[in-house]
Amino acid sequence: MSKSTFFTTLSLCILLFAACQQAPAPKPAAMQETSKPDMAAIKAEIQVLENAWEVADNARDVEAVAALYADDAISIELYKPDMAVGKAAIRKSIEEVLAKRSKGETATYETMDVFGDGNIVTETGKTTVKDANGKVAYTGKYMAIWEK
Repeated sequence: MSKSTFFTTLSLCILLFAACQQAPAPKPAAMQETSKPDMAAIKAEIQVLENAWEVADNARDVEAVAALYADDAISIELYKPDMAVGKAAIRKSIEEVLAKRSKGETATYETMDVFGDGNIVTETGKTTVKDANGKVAYTGKYMAIWEK
């Protein structure tokens, strides 16, 4: 084999090898980097919902409070053995709670922190309840899971 034939064959092999190279396979969706959700914006969005809750709650508007729940929501209430499952059960529970409220009592709800992936977010918050004279009657904390 002559030198020119050898180099021609070698050049063709290199070209064929380069042409056969495949692009790397894409990473599975679970391994791809995604942009992080703007948790400050999500926190602000949830606080707007909490403010609407506060207005409805203080107006003793059962329907408006119940409307803030999804149809398949679950509510776990303090001092109750069972969960309220579904909007109808939650509505009944809201009715009972609001009926027990003292006249002039008001509540505020403050989102303290949020964490999650942006589609499902856990909120932690605090509640302050004041009596008719504006004196703090009690405070509490809550946790809610929100799904977009």
